[in-house]
Amino acid sequence: MNSLTGTRALARLALRLDRVRLTVWVLGLAVMPMGTAANYLSLYPTEADLRAVSAVLANPSLVALSGPLFGVSIGGLTAWKIGVTEFILVGLMSLLTVVRHTRTEEETGRLELIGATVVGRYAPLTAALLVTALANLAIAVLITLGLLATGLPAGGSLALGLATGLVGMLFAAVAAASAQLTQSARAASGLAGAVLGGTYLLRAVGDTGPTWLSWLSPTGWALHLRPYAGERWWVAGLFIGIAAVFAIVAYRLVARRDVGAGLLPQRLGPAEASPALRSPLALAWRLHRGLLLSWTIGLALTGAVMGGAAAGIGDLQSPNQQLTDILTRMGGSNGLTDAFLAAIFGITGMVAAAYTVQATLRLRQEESSGRVEALLATPVGRLRWAASHLVFALLGTALLLAVAGVAGGLGYGVQIHDVGGQIGRLLGAALVQLPATWVLAGFGTALIGLAPRFSALAWAALIVSVLLVELGALFGLSEWIVDATPFAHVPKLPGSAFTVTPMLWLTAIALALGAVGLAGLHRRDVPVA
Repeated sequence: MNSLTGTRALARLALRLDRVRLTVWVLGLAVMPMGTAANYLSLYPTEADLRAVSAVLANPSLVALSGPLFGVSIGGLTAWKIGVTEFILVGLMSLLTVVRHTRTEEETGRLELIGATVVGRYAPLTAALLVTALANLAIAVLITLGLLATGLPAGGSLALGLATGLVGMLFAAVAAASAQLTQSARAASGLAGAVLGGTYLLRAVGDTGPTWLSWLSPTGWALHLRPYAGERWWVAGLFIGIAAVFAIVAYRLVARRDVGAGLLPQRLGPAEASPALRSPLALAWRLHRGLLLSWTIGLALTGAVMGGAAAGIGDLQSPNQQLTDILTRMGGSNGLTDAFLAAIFGITGMVAAAYTVQATLRLRQEESSGRVEALLATPVGRLRWAASHLVFALLGTALLLAVAGVAGGLGYGVQIHDVGGQIGRLLGAALVQLPATWVLAGFGTALIGLAPRFSALAWAALIVSVLLVELGALFGLSEWIVDATPFAHVPKLPGSAFTVTPMLWLTAIALALGAVGLAGLHRRDVPVA
């Protein structure tokens, strides 16, 4: 039997299973650049407006956030505004897709059943990469066509579409390799996600400091392909070469390990369980601690880097009042530095919400894997078991935001020689994001309790929230549409007055959703396939 036998059938199955999920990803990522370009055409109709914008966006703080502006044009401005966001999201889509159709299938035991049929050893991995490649190809083509439809030059449109697709394929290959190393889908996604987050930080530091660091980051390569600014087509070769290396490693590793096993050694536990594991909360801590630790380190680094970058925003003087107004609306009314910091911590809140969703959905993962049945066979009740995991979703997010706020206060305070004063301010700016993240935890709990098969929609809620908050104003969406996301109601600190009313409403909504979900969990069958 050929080692690729069954690839076509598995690819068709994956496309069928992901037909809704991938369609949403592809259309969302394809529409954003086109919509951004169309809005910039109306915002900056003259050459003078574009020159004013380019002068402002050279500020180191803005460069750290979104990268350098290479081309003084509508196309160049579009690539600056939307590029990093597109690259992070397409990388996330790709790594989740590959892990879902490789390691998740192994973890649930479905791949072992499939492997008992006429299916080659390499077929599942090849099918996962093929499906992800098709999604990235569709994104690249639609981005190119959409930008051409707005009247932008063909070369730059193709370059931005190509850069987005190549970033996606690179992280698909990274995920393919990480899926061979670990025994769980969560660990594989976490490892690939850590690489993705690290590339963003490398790019941010490299674009404002040692330039060579940005050349260690695939997101930096994508920007340096320079859409609409004298395209460097040779940069595409970096993506192809490194993606090929990771793919080759993945194929070599999949041939060396057993199905369901990972190559990283698993530490054996003691012969007898510790007395500390006698409660559901202690067991939940054992399951969540690695994830919480890795997220804590990542947000601490992010907070410190972005807090340090904020010091340069005070030098920004824009001759374009319209741009100044837009930047101010991003985060406050008491100066551009506070606006920048508020925008940074707004983004940090949405990043931390990814942990919130991941920790909440651990409930569904434990159920679908069959492990919860053994636990519920003991005197432990359903609500007690669920509460043990939700504690880490709620309080773990609070810890992450607090760490990001303190690290940001240190980074910014050191730059302006006011560490003591800034830690408190930025800690508050981080913690006001907490009720909005809790709404997503409540939504995820409601899905698990009422419609467990659709619990992954909690991720969709987070992605929609990010898009509405970050691009809603730019796209000219109605205020009531943007207000559909909980993050739109968070006080924009520092810089704006703190109001407790929206915080209370968000907390009440989170509690109501959580209560509905727990009531549903209490009444329905466990497990539900």
